[in-house]
Amino acid sequence: MTHPFSRLLLATEHTAQDAGAEALAFTLARRCALPLRAVVPITSNPEYEAMAPQLAAHAEAQAGERIAALRGAAQRAEVALELLARRGPEAWREIVDEAAACDADLIVIRRRGQRGLLAKLLLGEMVRTVVTHAPCSVLVVPREACMWSQRVLVALDPDSRELGPVMRAAAIAAECGLPLTVLCVGAHGGDALQRAVAAARALGVTVEGVERSGRPHEQILAAAKELGADLLVIGRHGDDAAARAWLGGVAQKVIGLAERPVLVSA
Repeated sequence: MTHPFSRLLLATEHTAQDAGAEALAFTLARRCALPLRAVVPITSNPEYEAMAPQLAAHAEAQAGERIAALRGAAQRAEVALELLARRGPEAWREIVDEAAACDADLIVIRRRGQRGLLAKLLLGEMVRTVVTHAPCSVLVVPREACMWSQRVLVALDPDSRELGPVMRAAAIAAECGLPLTVLCVGAHGGDALQRAVAAARALGVTVEGVERSGRPHEQILAAAKELGADLLVIGRHGDDAAARAWLGGVAQKVIGLAERPVLVSA
């Protein structure tokens, strides 16, 4: 069986809100003996730099300090880090473009940015856009979250025959030696649940199927808490931006309200 991921990309601005994502990315790289690349997006544009050169220089100096601090954190964690700063008018685009350029199969990113006018958002706008447009899976990490060690829970869409998220979750559970729960919320999901459980069990994973009814995001979060799952896996519908608009519903609520990391599987 192949490893679930082989090319990790940490997207960070090295703020306090990025601490959980950075620590988890370091742990993944170290435990799985994987190379780790980090991208630090720096919002910039020629017009801004021309009109306010002193402010632009100050922002550049601050970015340099954060990059140096991030290198130091990686060294203390005994992780070899390939670090790149990318400049552009939109931070999310620099992250997505870097993921495509380095052929990453997992982006690790924080859940929300600095507190301010948008502090009440479940999911930061930059992060939401990265998840929506990323060419690969995205692991969204709350500030206080840590590496999973108890159970993996994957939410199964009863209306889809796509088993990609289930197989991704099963591969992670197998790699980490953890049990897996496949959760199906909704009526008439029995056949899909049985098929998903059988597929996951074929990878040698200890797996159980659970059916629940109610509001999907509430049932996913409640099941994770009751079962002690410390990694949630959800799918992303479709391969184009229009098909991913569903992120504004169930997925955004799960990511925004979960106390543990959430993997949005490509």
